[in-house]
Amino acid sequence: MLPVFGHLNPDTDAITSALVYARLLTRQGTEACAYRLGDLNFETPYVLREAGVDAPELLPELAAGSRVALVDHNESAQSVPNLADLTITYVVDHHKLGDLSTAAPAYLRFEPVGCTGTILLKLHREAHLTVEPVDAKLMLSAILSDTLHFRSPTTTQADRDAVDFLAPIAGVGDVEAYALSMFAAKSDLGDTPAETLLKMDYKVFPFGDVAAPQRWGLGVVETTNPAYVFGRQAELLAAMTAAKAQDGLDGVLLSVVDILNETNRTLVPGDAEAAVVRAVFGVDTTGNMADLGARISRKKQIVPALETYFAP
Repeated sequence: MLPVFGHLNPDTDAITSALVYARLLTRQGTEACAYRLGDLNFETPYVLREAGVDAPELLPELAAGSRVALVDHNESAQSVPNLADLTITYVVDHHKLGDLSTAAPAYLRFEPVGCTGTILLKLHREAHLTVEPVDAKLMLSAILSDTLHFRSPTTTQADRDAVDFLAPIAGVGDVEAYALSMFAAKSDLGDTPAETLLKMDYKVFPFGDVAAPQRWGLGVVETTNPAYVFGRQAELLAAMTAAKAQDGLDGVLLSVVDILNETNRTLVPGDAEAAVVRAVFGVDTTGNMADLGARISRKKQIVPALETYFAP
């Protein structure tokens, strides 16, 4: 059975893509099973309940040489610790190519679209396979989540077309209302520990010299209620400082994205981060917060700017 999994600290796309791609591979003759690498965020359980699907189990420890399929990621820092010892057989992703290497030829499908779900729909159609309603609901949800219902600059026409195609199959008559219900679930953070809030959508990126890179943790909280997040600013800053020390990072940032107003105010825990934010984005940090304006996409607007700044 081929394990299929998304990245650490999985979001809705990572979870749903693992489920859909495992089913697609199985339908094409490769027995596969979806797994996850971490706890679900608040939006994903809502999506799974709406689709009538159970969450994937945590990935068990895999022996060296085990065949695996990756979705929604391809960088080792965002995957299982022993990824280099595994045999990567399939990768379906919409991010830039990272430090991926394979021991044998692999099936690779990368496209510059807003969501892995959009690519998975293409794979269904290219294989002349019908899209089952459950899979349609999962892919639709992932696209709406990753593109913030087309608010994100990562959105492409392919994503819009995919939603138009999937919504009737998924039984979603009012796409906007469904997207808002997803975002409401994502924003219902309750008494979630600050450490959990930081890590719900959090990735570590290496920047600069390959031999001795800068390592930065970049978190995102996408919410319709940013006031709640900023009400816990002191806790979150403490969690960021602790994560930086614990993981031996050079910097940590947490972007609080207001989904409806399409703005990004980023928490900045220290002087080192503030200096980089000033140099990269041209904004000052006041009260441990930097206003990054409409830069709401980590993938397209935050990471590339930091890569350019740290480039040797």
